[in-house]
Amino acid sequence: MLSISLPGNTPSTAYYDCRYAVLREPLGFNRGAELLDDDNQAIHAWIEQDSKVVAVGRAHLIPIGTDGSGADHSGPGAGKIPGFGPLSDINNRPAMQIRQMGTLDDYRRKGLAAEVLAALEDAAKTHLSARIGLLQAREHAIPFYLSQGWQIIDEPYDITGIGPHRSMMKEL
Repeated sequence: MLSISLPGNTPSTAYYDCRYAVLREPLGFNRGAELLDDDNQAIHAWIEQDSKVVAVGRAHLIPIGTDGSGADHSGPGAGKIPGFGPLSDINNRPAMQIRQMGTLDDYRRKGLAAEVLAALEDAAKTHLSARIGLLQAREHAIPFYLSQGWQIIDEPYDITGIGPHRSMMKEL
């Protein structure tokens, strides 16, 4: 079952448990690294199956006057994520950023991530009036985002502690 939480609401502990298990624990991060300072301002989407959260993602509005750069997580030693060049064009505003997408291993390749991503894109258009979406994809996730209509917009780069990434964009 797909669920969405709009800005101002906090997802369940089970949501954050999935986020940690997929995105941070495999890299050796401590609990807390799955949290972002602006989680309460984001749209969150997740899928529950077998009485647990199995796929997650979030979208947030990129504030005017910023380029989307920042810390990779709210904990100590967070790597820096780069800004997005397309934000220099005012016609690309409002813009949203997808972050923290992940699916538990046993539930991958079943269309769940595509469902979460589509829900975030739709909610960002409806609730944030977003014109474009931006994201930083881990190298292994790039084929998935390409299959969902996203385009690569830069050269490869490394986020400290996380690994190789590419920035991607999609017109909404």
